[in-house]
Amino acid sequence: MALPTYTTRGQRVGYYTYLTYCGMVFFFLIAPIFIIIPLSFNQSPFFGFTPEMLRLDPDAFSIRWYRQMLGICREEDIITTVCTNKWMIGTVNSFYIGLSATFFATALGTIAALGLSRPNMPFKGAVMALLISPMIVPLIITAAGVFFFYAKFGLVGTYTGLILAHTALGTPFVVITVTATLTGFDTNLIRASQSLGANTMRTFFKVIMPLILPGVISGALFAF
Repeated sequence: MALPTYTTRGQRVGYYTYLTYCGMVFFFLIAPIFIIIPLSFNQSPFFGFTPEMLRLDPDAFSIRWYRQMLGICREEDIITTVCTNKWMIGTVNSFYIGLSATFFATALGTIAALGLSRPNMPFKGAVMALLISPMIVPLIITAAGVFFFYAKFGLVGTYTGLILAHTALGTPFVVITVTATLTGFDTNLIRASQSLGANTMRTFFKVIMPLILPGVISGALFAF
């Protein structure tokens, strides 16, 4: 974006210094990705650039590691690697648990944020502190407590247990983002909708949800 013509020299220097700083931070965060991606096509079983790769020799590149991850290995791959579909199973499990936990965390967090946004909500501070406590308590303590609690009900190592645990960890992110979105929400819109004959569900999906949707999506991404 071009600067206005009335900006001073100091403002222009500060603006371009800021852009340079942001670019350096962005490069620092992105640069490792540009190194890891070529290494994923390495033919060698060692994690590093071989002389053949540096010379851009076509024989030095291979998709063997992607085949191994998908469980599609050739005979030459089995010599130095184990052909298994465990990577693919783990990927599917991660997406299944992550998407399920995101769905429940988004639903519960949005409902909680709507309740906390009401002016007559009793013990609002205590409820908010309880909802965001999974973000404050160290994960090792949370994991130990969840394990001993699950052991009593036989939920250790089950999909249900994993989804519930990740839902509890992801809900605070949704609560915070949706609550921040509801800060400037005009409650007169709800009254106007109800005065026109809309019920609670129609008011939520036609009036409230479109306005808080950016916060809900942001919270869902953080929860995932």
